[in-house]
Amino acid sequence: MSLMTLNTQGSVAVITLTNGENRHNPSFAKQLKHTLSEVVANDDHKALVITSSDEKSWSLGIDTDWLMPAMKASKAGEIRSFMYDMDEVFKTLLLFPMPVIAAINGHAFGNGAILSCACDFRFMRADRGFFCFPEVDLSIPFLPGMIAFVKKAIPYYRFNEMKLSGRRVAGAELARDHVIEKASKDKDALLKDVMEFAATFDKKRTIFAEHKKRLHKEIIQIIDEENKPYIDNLLLMV
Repeated sequence: MSLMTLNTQGSVAVITLTNGENRHNPSFAKQLKHTLSEVVANDDHKALVITSSDEKSWSLGIDTDWLMPAMKASKAGEIRSFMYDMDEVFKTLLLFPMPVIAAINGHAFGNGAILSCACDFRFMRADRGFFCFPEVDLSIPFLPGMIAFVKKAIPYYRFNEMKLSGRRVAGAELARDHVIEKASKDKDALLKDVMEFAATFDKKRTIFAEHKKRLHKEIIQIIDEENKPYIDNLLLMV
C-alpha cells in the first residue's frame, strides 16, 4: 500500500501523505526515506513541500497499533530498526539540499509534530488543526536528538511549556511565536501560500546543503551519539 505520493508542480516537489492519520511505523519510515531520495534525484526540484490528503490530520505520530503489540511481543529489534530509520529521516530533512516546507493542513501530534520541526519552514491552517507534544501524558520521553532539532523550530520558552504540559496549540498562536511562517485562512489558502513561498527558492543545492550542514552540525552529532544508547537499550517507557 502506498503511504504517500510524489508529484512535481513547476520547480516544487510535493510529497502528499495519503494514509489517513499518517501514523509512523516501519513501512512509513522506509517509504519516506525512499521518497526523499526520489525528490533529490530530480535535478529540476528547487524546494520540497510535505502535506497530507486527510481533512483532519497532517500526521498523528507513532502508530501505536503497531508499536504496542510489537512491545508486548518483545520485538525489540524491529522497534530499534524503526527508530534508527526515523533518525535517518530526520537527518535527511535537516541536511536536505533544498528547502523543506511542512504544509500542516490538520493535526500534527507527537512524532508528527516532531517531523514538522525537522523541516526548514512550517505553515498551518488558522481554521483547523492543533500542534501538540502529548508524550508527557503517554509516558514517552523525547530522544536527545529530537529535543535538539525541535528547539531550532520552537522558541525555548514555548517548547518548555508545550513539552511539559502536552497542551494543544493552534496555528494563530504558533504564528505569533514564529514557529510557523503563517496561519493561512483555510485549506485552499494554505496550499496557495505554501506553493507561492516554495516557488521563491532557486538556490544552488551544494551551497544550500553546506549551509544546513554547518548550521545543524551539533544537532546531527547529538542524533548520532546521544540517541544510540537510548535506542539500543530501549529506554523509552518510564
